[in-house]
Amino acid sequence: MIFDLEKQEQGDWFDFFNSTVDPTTGEVSYSLPEKDAARFRIRSTVPFWEERRKGRKKRHEMVLNPSTRAMERVSFYDTPEADEEQDNQAAWDYSITGIENAFDASKNAIEATLENKMKLIKIPAFLRFIMRVFEIISDSGVQQAEAQEKN
Repeated sequence: MIFDLEKQEQGDWFDFFNSTVDPTTGEVSYSLPEKDAARFRIRSTVPFWEERRKGRKKRHEMVLNPSTRAMERVSFYDTPEADEEQDNQAAWDYSITGIENAFDASKNAIEATLENKMKLIKIPAFLRFIMRVFEIISDSGVQQAEAQEKN
């Protein structure tokens, strides 16, 4: 196996799998991808957010935890409200790096543009799909870290 250490990872391909929400329990169930399903190349947003935080000041505040009624220290990064929406859009653009075999209602191929990505995340089934992919990506990273710790 050859690893190109100079090339930044662009993500892994995932076949789109649909999901439904049970209205009585709120439980989400996922179906298997269909034959010739749309494919999306997705990568973790962790490096994106780490890079964004480098230039921001970290603040700490003491806040009341209503369940324990104790003061707790909370840390967060200063982000101007005007930049928040722009950051979120940039994070979606960073995380979805490719789209294949996906078409709109007029049977036109969906390109991996920021505008199309923002339209896709407004579709509940797509948002559930990508959030599940983020879980899979983060779980695989946790499992790899645990395996390295055991060795």
